[in-house]
Amino acid sequence: MSQRLSRKTGKLIVAAVLMIFITAAAVSVKALSRDYLMLYDTDTGKVHITERAEEGMLFSVEFIHSVNQTPLRDTYIIENGEIRAHSTLYRSFGAGVQTALEGDQKMSYDEEGNMIITGFDITYDPLRYIVGTVSDHILTLGGEEISLRDMCGRNARVAFEIVTGFEILTKGMK
Repeated sequence: MSQRLSRKTGKLIVAAVLMIFITAAAVSVKALSRDYLMLYDTDTGKVHITERAEEGMLFSVEFIHSVNQTPLRDTYIIENGEIRAHSTLYRSFGAGVQTALEGDQKMSYDEEGNMIITGFDITYDPLRYIVGTVSDHILTLGGEEISLRDMCGRNARVAFEIVTGFEILTKGMK
């Protein structure tokens, strides 16, 4: 009887371990297949930010335009696992900024008189910036403002890209 009980206990333990292993594998596969928004240095591969990329998630980069010398904010949205242009906000027309609407684009004004252009049909893979040397680039992500100059350094070449957890592990980024 004790040998029979011991055999049953052994089978139960093996079954429990197998179930734990299967559950852990399923959770790992799900996590590795999720989309993440990654910000990394294109020269060194150093990863600065890895954030879960939820459908409809917005983020923006604001800076002083180098030619126009006024603030400009580009806002992006995550749609279907891609980074898409959502809107651009700027204070005045001038060299280096959009001066005419194209396609389905629309222009409106906010309460401070800034121009907002929407209706873009642009996808980025990846989205690239060179961090300012004179003025900063400010990333707004999840309601938090982040200085790209403080995080990445002046003149750093950075990219935003949608990647899976598996790609994060296999890209060899530092």
